[in-house]
Amino acid sequence: MRLNTNSESSNWYAVYTKSRHEKRTRLFPTRRGVTTFLPIRNVLSRWKVRRKLISLPLFPTYIFVHIGLQDLPGVFYSKDVSKIIGINGKPYSITPKQTESIMRPVNSDLRYDPHPYIDIGQKVVIRNGPLQSVVGKILDKRSSKHIVILAVDLIKRAVSVEVNIEDIEPL
Repeated sequence: MRLNTNSESSNWYAVYTKSRHEKRTRLFPTRRGVTTFLPIRNVLSRWKVRRKLISLPLFPTYIFVHIGLQDLPGVFYSKDVSKIIGINGKPYSITPKQTESIMRPVNSDLRYDPHPYIDIGQKVVIRNGPLQSVVGKILDKRSSKHIVILAVDLIKRAVSVEVNIEDIEPL
């Protein structure tokens, strides 16, 4: 059975899979004519004396599908699919801009790695540099640096500092 996947009525959806079943899970909708996207990164894995380049999902337990909302229920009769990501039990589509922003580096020669999701206002700890182990809040997110607020709550004063993305981690 081929499903209606024309671009006017189709959107990108995130599908939650069983752990380590992403590659297998994406094949089921593909066989039914559905476009899938599984961002992969190559990692050098080291065992005792052996090294091997292995492919791992960029976002473990997630695949993306491009399909019409009306066709979603018919596609995922797979034991490896846990659920379709949504809000209040209803599937929620991903904006084309966000999907494209992930596809571009994956389909290029650029080096990319997963990074914890950090939102404005979220508490973070600085892991490297002169501010190592300092806790602050994200004020602004920029391309390579974030502005972190370091506060003294008792006197209601704070200082902002620019920190490299690689040097912070969410709490």
